[in-house]
Amino acid sequence: MQLAITALGNNKINFIAELLPAIRDCKCNIVEIRASRLAQSTATYLLVQGNWNQIAKLESTLDVIQRRIDIKIQTLRPESRDKGKDCMPYLLETLSLNHDSIVESVSSFLIDRDIDIEDITGSCYPAPYIQNPVFASKFIILIPPQLHLLSLREEFMEFCDQLNIDAILEPIKR
Repeated sequence: MQLAITALGNNKINFIAELLPAIRDCKCNIVEIRASRLAQSTATYLLVQGNWNQIAKLESTLDVIQRRIDIKIQTLRPESRDKGKDCMPYLLETLSLNHDSIVESVSSFLIDRDIDIEDITGSCYPAPYIQNPVFASKFIILIPPQLHLLSLREEFMEFCDQLNIDAILEPIKR
């Protein structure tokens, strides 16, 4: 059984030092972990596994930690999924002048074509020489086998041209 955990707290609180021992003490194993600083906050995402009793114990322990150190913790027991096992993993990178709907537009393009988004990262920074804000994003996506890759690539490049986005779409090399 698995449990997805998201935790958000102030940078001054080192709550990861609270979460990791709690996971160990409940005899759960970390499958995946990510942590990022976002402005004055830290966000942590974990996927842990254990038997149903260990997961239940961890959920109640997380409630105690959340109240004790004043952080926000959300949990979800994800269902197992077979979707994506026949898909081709691709890396999609974009670069454009920053405007509000870049990530939304690219995500909508992908979702409308039943392409799973596995991971998104992005950030805004001042462009060298011109100092205009530029937004760079990186998507890990799973392209289903029924999509014709050449047609998808052409359609995506047309889409990017309309929004003035520079993009790279390439298979992930293992």
